[in-house]
Amino acid sequence: MASVITRKGQVIQDPPLVQKLLNDPRAGWVWLLPRLWLGWQWLDAVSHKLGDPKWVKTGEALKGFWANAVQIPQNGRPAIAFDWYRAFLQSLLDAQAYTWFAKLVVAGELLVGIALILGAFTGIAAFIGGFMNWNFMMAGSASINPVLFVISVGLILAWKVAGYVGVDYYLLPLIGTPWNRAPAAPEGSAPARHGQPAPAEG
Repeated sequence: MASVITRKGQVIQDPPLVQKLLNDPRAGWVWLLPRLWLGWQWLDAVSHKLGDPKWVKTGEALKGFWANAVQIPQNGRPAIAFDWYRAFLQSLLDAQAYTWFAKLVVAGELLVGIALILGAFTGIAAFIGGFMNWNFMMAGSASINPVLFVISVGLILAWKVAGYVGVDYYLLPLIGTPWNRAPAAPEGSAPARHGQPAPAEG
């Protein structure tokens, strides 16, 4: 049960609905359709890029996108609202990073789509997808990116159960989480029994 302990020792519980959506394995059925839809959106987006040399060879398509994004029109608002992000994209343009970055975008969209469809490493896939959505929005491309970003955030928060109806049903118990792994026992000490602490030295 998710909770937070404040400075005064008061326990603040999450609402029951939030607990069920983010922690109950049965909520995996609730997240199934949003997850599949999001995965399909990524596969549909990358399907138009896979056979396009401007994406998978020269990177000219991404170069054009960046070049349009960094422009500051004489009238009206620029596509990019933050100067630091415009400078970041301009530095990528100047370094001709689009030649390899376009391939990275294609690979990322493909892998995120496949992972979400399969329900494999759902939280990680949703995070990478959401990060790409955020970058598209920062570059001034709204389209359906806000909707995709919101669903990605939901899948990130529900990472424990969002892929329950999928490959994560097998992956998560098999791999576990790094923050729950027991530390290595000191050399020469007896291993702790399951559910019992190791005996103190001395």
